[in-house]
Amino acid sequence: MIKKRTSAKKKAKELVKHLRGERPDYAYLKSVFQHLRVELEIEVPKTSKKLPYVPTEEELKRYYDVVWKAKNFQDMMIVKTLLYTGVRVSELINIQLTDVDFNYCQIRINKGKGSKDRIVPFPHSFKETLAMHADSMKKKYAIYLFESSWKKKYTDRGVRKILAKYSEEAELAQNLSPHKLRHFLLTWLKKQGIDDALIQPYSGHESRKSLEVYSKLAITDAQQKYNEVINKFPI
Repeated sequence: MIKKRTSAKKKAKELVKHLRGERPDYAYLKSVFQHLRVELEIEVPKTSKKLPYVPTEEELKRYYDVVWKAKNFQDMMIVKTLLYTGVRVSELINIQLTDVDFNYCQIRINKGKGSKDRIVPFPHSFKETLAMHADSMKKKYAIYLFESSWKKKYTDRGVRKILAKYSEEAELAQNLSPHKLRHFLLTWLKKQGIDDALIQPYSGHESRKSLEVYSKLAITDAQQKYNEVINKFPI
């Protein structure tokens, strides 16, 4: 017969008597319980990681067809910028007009994830359309690449709402969030045979294992590979 366990709360009070004299902080307690787990031979259960949902090319084309038919030029620019650059939504809404370099077809991302700056490319085929949008924003005395009719930069929630609206109209199984568009680009580039080491400089990802290799790669090397394949992009 299995003996009934002492309640966790009662057992904690018993342990307090032994630990109070140590004046433990969080780090000390964490270390104690790690050693306890080893002594009691308790294995940490592994949580299964689900692969992120990545839309198919057919779904993406159906989605963009809805965006195109809506004839909302700024929405179209938001969707295409997310798709072509793979920037995070928090980065997109903070892009200023002065961050866009049309000579090199690059956008500077200031203080992205981890407060790091980086450069992301966009296709030469997108240059003219993006320049038209930028000129239109300059005439409105805008500071940011994307601003609402109230002359305020978009919010994270506002961009997500735009994408969700078109996802619903396209009757997709899942809403295409900014992060899913990012996943699509990075996965698509990988399928084109581009090495992770060349995707990393503008993806904003950091790999501790490959950091030494990545740090030696210039954005020009990454962009050359990007330019070679981006014309095959489904949108």
